[in-house]
Amino acid sequence: MIITLVRGIRQLLTMRGDPGPRRAYAAGDLGLFTNGAVLIKNETIVDAGTASRIERLALAKRAQVVDVAGRVVMPGFVDSHTHLMFGKSRLKDYEMRLAGAGYPEIAAAGGGILSSVESVRSWSLGQLEARARAFLGAMTRHGTTTVEAKSGYALDEAGEIKMLRALGKLDRRPLDIVRTYLGAHVMPLEFQGDPGGYIDFMAGTVMPLINKRKLARFADVYCDTGAFTVEQARSYLEYARQYDLELKVHAEQFARTGAAQLAVEMGAASADHLEQVAPEDIRALAQSNTIATLLPGSVFYLGSRQYPPARAMIDGGAAVALATDFNPGTSPTYSMQMILTLACSQMRMTPAEAIVSATINGAHALRMADRVGSLETGKQADFIVLDLADYREMPYFFGGNNVYMTYKRGVQVR
Repeated sequence: MIITLVRGIRQLLTMRGDPGPRRAYAAGDLGLFTNGAVLIKNETIVDAGTASRIERLALAKRAQVVDVAGRVVMPGFVDSHTHLMFGKSRLKDYEMRLAGAGYPEIAAAGGGILSSVESVRSWSLGQLEARARAFLGAMTRHGTTTVEAKSGYALDEAGEIKMLRALGKLDRRPLDIVRTYLGAHVMPLEFQGDPGGYIDFMAGTVMPLINKRKLARFADVYCDTGAFTVEQARSYLEYARQYDLELKVHAEQFARTGAAQLAVEMGAASADHLEQVAPEDIRALAQSNTIATLLPGSVFYLGSRQYPPARAMIDGGAAVALATDFNPGTSPTYSMQMILTLACSQMRMTPAEAIVSATINGAHALRMADRVGSLETGKQADFIVLDLADYREMPYFFGGNNVYMTYKRGVQVR
């Protein structure tokens, strides 16, 4: 048995609070203690709060001490939307976009998502695993301790299973990886003009294998112009639910299609992107348990000015999460710290709201809030130490890395 006492904490952000997602007046509640301490037994938090109380606990007398010397301690980031596994970087797309090309021109030149499909299909499981492992190392250094990762860059049976298997091999080494089947990303070349046939293929061939081998927890669908319609998305999600997959939806990114309200109707864990939401969509989200996961990194990277209306969502009562949308085409960043800066500077979230959205609400978007996202008794000891004197300095100092140490299940992993 290993007992650890983390002390010398100038600001301890626990996210302690009600068990549900944080919204409205609670959206910026950090559960903050000055001069704090955390007591850990093996992988699990025993207690967290003021040092004067924690250090008097009987178990604390037997603990090995980690003194963080006046730094900030908070839960590790929960990055609840990534496309972690892909083949080659899409550098040609990048240069074309900088020269003014739009997505249709990039796709016509052989770029876009289908170029990643070609790459992933040709790479071995070992190659995909090795590259993703390197990205996970960077995420760990930047303070992420739990990450969602999607398939969707193979779009055939062998490739999608290969991606999910590779992600499974990386789980808990050291980060928790929540796997999502994104078969309905775009239409593969083999099914161009036959979306119904492709959905039947996914439901009849791929989903049964995923269910049998327990390869994913969630299924996701990209519902937007040029991808899948609301009715096609509904059909796919209904099939996914039959195979015991929980649901997520890429919603309202480039056009308002009704995908956000579909996510609510289907009881999805999250609706992600939401740049084009209308007031009635916000009301629907506010009256549901579907988390509004915002991805400002892709807006920034594409040079768009249409950020999701985070302020209206929070004020309207929706539960908001933040994630990187790490992917090779539109958001190649693994830094949740940069996402916090964008949330504050571009979407007018407060630093406290951004941190809540990147931790406990991100955990709710993965339905893991009973285990991660806050520093409370019985939860995993997943936390980061910031080389800062005040939590507000994290989004303030942008473009660098403010993480001094990363702990996963009570073990220092960075």
